[in-house]
Amino acid sequence: MRNIIVERLKQTPLEAQRIEIVERKGLGHPDYICDSIMEQISLRLSREYIEKTGTILHHNVDKSLLVAGESEFKFGGGSVKQPMLLVFGDRATTEFNGIKIDVDQIAVNVAKEWFKKNMRFVDPEKHVKYQVELKPGSAGLVDIFKRKGNVLGANDTSAAVGYAPMTKTEKIVLKTEQFLNSKEFKQRFPESGEDIKVMGSRNNSNLNLTVAMAFVDRYINSEEDYFDKKAKILEEIDKFVRANTDFENINIQLNTLDVRGRGIEGLYLTVLGTSADSGDSGQVGRGNRVNGLISLNRPFCSEAAAGKNPVSHVGKIYNILTFKVAQHIHAEVPELEEVYIWLLSEIGRPIDQPAIAAAQVVMKENSSLDKVKNKVAAVLDYELENINNFCMDLAKGKISIC
Repeated sequence: MRNIIVERLKQTPLEAQRIEIVERKGLGHPDYICDSIMEQISLRLSREYIEKTGTILHHNVDKSLLVAGESEFKFGGGSVKQPMLLVFGDRATTEFNGIKIDVDQIAVNVAKEWFKKNMRFVDPEKHVKYQVELKPGSAGLVDIFKRKGNVLGANDTSAAVGYAPMTKTEKIVLKTEQFLNSKEFKQRFPESGEDIKVMGSRNNSNLNLTVAMAFVDRYINSEEDYFDKKAKILEEIDKFVRANTDFENINIQLNTLDVRGRGIEGLYLTVLGTSADSGDSGQVGRGNRVNGLISLNRPFCSEAAAGKNPVSHVGKIYNILTFKVAQHIHAEVPELEEVYIWLLSEIGRPIDQPAIAAAQVVMKENSSLDKVKNKVAAVLDYELENINNFCMDLAKGKISIC
């Protein structure tokens, strides 16, 4: 029997609170790049381990640093003076029963593939250097993978929390970045780089969105051309937001650091569409949470999920599972306004048997906790009972975490 706690949370639902702040770091943001690449490396390693050994072996490739390069911006197209440096760090199994796994080559290959697929102007051979610092794991953590049982033990004592549903602010922040980084938008506005950050703030029913967008200098002919193209993009953002949400007042700003009359120095330009080509480094764990957002009003797990192994590392499994459980409960129990799910692991203890499994629920007006308590607990118990299937979905990349 699992020790499942269900309690009523006496607080105002976030949607009804006055102030809300939500951030989304987009596809070409240096932090997003690190998260996404390291997660893809974990997926590729999981597949390689299964193909060669029949099982997923120990790995935690959740440490990475993207060191910014150096570029010279020019109207009509600048140049990269010094490439970016991508450092891969932490632990991965390189040998199992005499079978060799070329972890270093897998990591570099995956990174190059990612840049080719996602960054239009980054040449992974020319614009990025690679430094692999992936070493074998500690004996204790590796041994977890050798122990018998249907469910592996947790490789850490760690806590996670997830919630549902998303607020209107959270939804529009996420949708806006995805719209701006869609293929259709890039075809219409090729000057728009992939490095996009959307910061949303809500004051009652008033929404303010501040968008930072790296412009690609090869498509900008002059300062005047920059501001003309910026105005057209701002108009498109405004149109999209108003068509996809219903706030009373909407205010949108784009690249607020820009200053007319200062030439290139007063504009947000890049050579490659990401600030990592000269201005900003990135690292795993500083980007979006596993639901794609940084929601400052919400509790969140401090663990970086990207790159952790999907079968024993609760910093990944519980981090993502809490959101799945919260969404499931909210969909199944209409009496609930909000759901917060908490899971606490104990190192070595089977991951389907957390030390704490708790649901905190905000009830709708005139609703009774006693009426829904067993249903909430049953959904949480069901999800834990089926955690193996969930882990396999993670290993196969069926669940996005950036």
